Formats: sequence, structure tokens, C-alpha cells
Amino acid sequence: MVQQEYIHKIGKTAELAGISVHTLRMYEKEGLIIPFQKESKQRRYSEKDVERILCIRKAINDDKMNIEGIRRLLSLIPCWKITDCPENRRKKCEAFHSSSKPCWQTDCKNGNDCVNCTVYRDFCSGESVKNKLKELLE
Repeated sequence: MVQQEYIHKIGKTAELAGISVHTLRMYEKEGLIIPFQKESKQRRYSEKDVERILCIRKAINDDKMNIEGIRRLLSLIPCWKITDCPENRRKKCEAFHSSSKPCWQTDCKNGNDCVNCTVYRDFCSGESVKNKLKELLE
């Protein structure tokens, strides 16, 4: 897996995404974006994070989704299929049994750092979720 470069501070990331720092912090609080945190607790963001924020903004502004709608959409991602999660883990996995929040907001973790997990990294829009569901159902 290619390691992302976390180069942007919170202010620059907000500027690049055309949002306020307050809005970016709200997205973090809501679990839509997971920043890299240095030991000093300073947030850093990658270009992929900026793309994810722009995707979230598109869902809100163009698709007229609210934060809860986005979170519920992301909770429908079948992470157990994508990560090939064993059945014994699925039995006690909140992400498998609930559709209220995406897997990276549960205690599942599946042994992965969420920021680098394909489920978090590759899905941020209804279109990406729908395409993955089609692929998995074929």
C-alpha cells in the first residue's frame, strides 16, 4: 500500500476544500474524515483527504444529502466483503449488524488503521458505494 503524504495543516486543507476550519472539524467529529495526527496532536491532511472533503461537499450541495444521510450511506458499504472478514468476527461486529454508522466509527477495525483501510479510503460518495455494490452482486 502506498503511504499517503500528510502535508496540509487544517487551515490549508479547509482553504483547498473551500470550507471553514469549523466545518472541517465538524466533518471529523461526525466521522466523515479522519485526519492523521502527529504526536503533538496537530492534524495533517493528504491530497486524498482534500478529495474526500470535496466529495462530501458535492453530496451536501449537489445531491442535497445531510451529514446523517451521508453517514448512513457509508454505513451500507459491505466492509466484511471487501476486507474478507471471517465469520467469527462478523458475529460480534457492530458494522456488520448496524446501518447507523460506517465501519471506521465502530470498534471493528479489522486489524487495519482506518485511514489506510480501503473501505474508508475508496468510498465517499453514493456513486462509489453503488458501483461497489454492483460489483459485489455480480
